[in-house]
Order: sequence, then C-alpha cells, then structure tokens
Amino acid sequence: MSGPILLHVITEKGKGPSYSGGHFQKLHALTPFDKATGKEHKKATVPSYTSIFGNALVELAKKDEKIIGVNAAMPDGTGLSKLQEAIPDRYFDVGIAEQHGVTFCAGLATEGFTPVAAIYSTFLQRAFDQIIHDVAIQKLPVVFVMDRGGLVGADGPTHHGAFDLTYMRLIPGMVLMAPKDENELRNMLYTATLYKKGPIALRYPRGNALGVEVGEFTKLEIGKGEIVKEGKDIAILAIGNMVDHSLKAAKLLEEYSINAEVVNMRFVKPLDRELLYDVLTRFKKVITIEDNTIIGGFGSAITEFMAQNNFKNDVLIHGIPDRFIEHGKPEELYEELKMDAKGIAEVTREFFIKNQELKFV
Repeated sequence: MSGPILLHVITEKGKGPSYSGGHFQKLHALTPFDKATGKEHKKATVPSYTSIFGNALVELAKKDEKIIGVNAAMPDGTGLSKLQEAIPDRYFDVGIAEQHGVTFCAGLATEGFTPVAAIYSTFLQRAFDQIIHDVAIQKLPVVFVMDRGGLVGADGPTHHGAFDLTYMRLIPGMVLMAPKDENELRNMLYTATLYKKGPIALRYPRGNALGVEVGEFTKLEIGKGEIVKEGKDIAILAIGNMVDHSLKAAKLLEEYSINAEVVNMRFVKPLDRELLYDVLTRFKKVITIEDNTIIGGFGSAITEFMAQNNFKNDVLIHGIPDRFIEHGKPEELYEELKMDAKGIAEVTREFFIKNQELKFV
C-alpha cells in the first residue's frame, strides 16, 4: 500500500433469532425478553418518566404547532418516538451528534420555534460549549429535557446523570428544575414550552414514575417551591425524585420522635428566596437531598444563598459523593449511598442529634 486506503465495511446486525433484524431500536439497549417470541418481560404497571414525557410532548405539540422535538439517536430512549409517530414532520433525529443538535435547536429558536432537546443527562455534557455559546449567550428559548438524571444503574459510571444540576446551574440565564412526580413533570414541560426569556431545563430519573394521578396542564411560577410536609425539628430540602424519598424518610424519623419538615424546592435555579427565608428562619438545622453530585449542585446553591444572606444555620449536603459510581441496580446504589428513604432517615437523624445539648435525667 503506497497511500491512504479507505475501508468501508457495512455490517448487518440481528443474526440471532429470526425476528431480531426487524427491531432496529432494540439492537442497542435490550431488556429481558422471551426468546421464543421476542416480547419483553413487562413487570411494571406504572408508566416510566420517559413515557410520561413522550406522551405529554405529543399533547402539547398538537396544541402548539411551533413545538419541535430533537434527539440524538435515542428516539425510544428519550420517548420522542411518540412524537415521531404522531407528528413526524416535527421530529428530528440528528444522530450521535449532541453538539450539532443543540446548535440546531438554537437555529430553530431564532426562527420562532420552540425546540425541545431531549437528551440523556450524561450525553448532554458533550454539548456544554454549544449550550453556552449558541443558546445561553443569545438568550434563546430552547427547552432542554434531560432524561436519566441521577443514578441509572446497570450502565455504570459513563451513564449516571450525576452532574447535570451542577453544569447547567452555572450557566447565566438558565432556568433549572426537577419534578417530584409525573404530574409535576407534565406541568414543568408545559411551563418550559411557554417560557421565552431564555433557555430552560428539566431533568428526571430513569425508571417508573410514582403512579400519581395526572391532571390538566398547569403553568408553574418560575422559582417557586412548596412545603409538602410541615415539621418543627429539622428541615429537609429536596429536589426531584428525592422528594418522595424524603417524605418516606420523614415518616421513619417519627419513630425517633423527630418531626421533619419536607420542602419540594422544584427549582435549582432560580431558588425560591421567600421560601428559603422562611425555612432558614424557623429551623436551626437543614439537610439538602439531591440525586446529583454534592459538588456544585442543589445543596451548593442553598449554602451559597445562606452565605450571601448571612444565615448561619447548620447545614448538611447529602447526595452522590465526589467519586464515580459503579454499576448496580438503582435501588442497590441508593441503599449503598444512603439515598433511599432508610438511608436519608439515618443520615438526617445522625445530623439532628449531633452537637445537641446533653440532657441529664
């Protein structure tokens, strides 16, 4: 060979069972299935967050012809396959090219469209430069929907969405939120499609939702949270799917006569300043719970607020530790990292009794 040679090899997958070649979307990520029929083993009756998002986007797109869905080679994984089937001319798959996808959304936004970029949390990291330079600096109304936020399980450290609350929060003008359940997911998506002041992002976990009843779309007030359980001893500030874990933890804490208040902050940015003033004034001890690295995320936002406003409360940031998390079922990882209800209750109790005044009987 005296010069460059280009070798183009065309591969064909699906040489196992006879039915496999016709299911192209399942060549990449496969769940347990019946070998004779190819049908997947479906155990859950509660729909996934991904499915909830996909259906909600179709509902909204049918009402608003400006809404366009964009994904990067993951139509089934992100739920955008539902839009592809329902309104194919407003669905775009840019391939494994997240950077191009984000810039493409920026272009759509400049022409008056409402682009919804549905990309896995861990893969959106690839387009960090484009989010800043092509979207945020221009204050373009691009909706970022980050699936697989937090611990995702079997795919390991490359796929955990452990950093999105951190890398999206630091971008000027970015609105960042996470739903506590499927109904709030629908409302956040609706709110995001109406927001025109700049980029807005929401993230949710892999897996099934909580099974709560969903209602009509309701617009949320940007930067407003809610108290979901009142208490008097310690405040638990939670975001996203950690709200449900925290509510269950609060129930466990009652066995130790600890009455915890649980707050669904909803927004990592902007924070609900009025709500924080109220909570930090009433409670000496506050613990933050997030399914994100403890470095620079939700908890960090709370402590920054405290420092800027001269609050001197005792605060503990609890979430994914500062290391890469290995493979494992989500429930196993939550237990190991003390991020399930039992673990949160244990961490909260230890934090609550630490440095308490000794009582002599």
